[in-house]
Amino acid sequence: MSDLHGKSGTGAPVLIADALGVDFGPFRAVDGVSFEVRPGESLGLVGESGSGKSTILRAIAGLAPISSGAVRFEGKPLGKRREKAFYRHVQMVFQDPYGSLHPRQTVDQILSEPLAIHRIADGERRIRQALDEVGLGSGFRFRYPHQLSGGQRQRVAIARALITEPELLLLDEPTSALDASVQAEILNLLEEIRQHRRLSSILVSHDLAVITHLCERLIVMQSGREVETLTSRQLVAGEVTKPYTRELMAASEGFRRKEPVPA
Repeated sequence: MSDLHGKSGTGAPVLIADALGVDFGPFRAVDGVSFEVRPGESLGLVGESGSGKSTILRAIAGLAPISSGAVRFEGKPLGKRREKAFYRHVQMVFQDPYGSLHPRQTVDQILSEPLAIHRIADGERRIRQALDEVGLGSGFRFRYPHQLSGGQRQRVAIARALITEPELLLLDEPTSALDASVQAEILNLLEEIRQHRRLSSILVSHDLAVITHLCERLIVMQSGREVETLTSRQLVAGEVTKPYTRELMAASEGFRRKEPVPA
């Protein structure tokens, strides 16, 4: 990893969540969570299943209702419905690479769809560039999802997210459905892309090692609430203040993170 850690995050926030609340009937899934993401920064949301971390991503993407508080993207408040332009600038990569791609579409069709929706020209160049960027190349262009491995499918999903040249990526457990060896490849790919494009991202994971590999800062979540906010370096050094965070660290066997090597 480069010395990007600690050097991104300057400038006005790309996204601000202010006392965000999400209700599903009487159930309070997210309870007053506030944070911001700055240009080029990767923020992690970590916690057990049911902690509300994925619901936060879905609320930002317009897939879950915002019941209270507010979310602003590039200074503009997000309403109940997202405008089409929003999805050009904010893209999401889902957990399951098997379910997130249309089984009857080729990779070419999958990548062409967002270009058609947003009326983006120069599709030929963008498709070739997106496939090259995720390490697949044009030889995969006319294959169907069932002809790809799990890691290759997730690379296609990442290429689809990148092809509109977004400012913010929402990553919902993007490696948890993959084999351990493939997980490392996808994590390294995401970090390379973030550095190259200076992308902002929000990464959801239950795995502290994944979070500290990709994120400068993280929010520890429990029962829909923020427990504490830390830098990755603070977490690695054990500079935590809340018992729940210590419990997560103890439960994350093999938790390690290498310090970035200065460029």
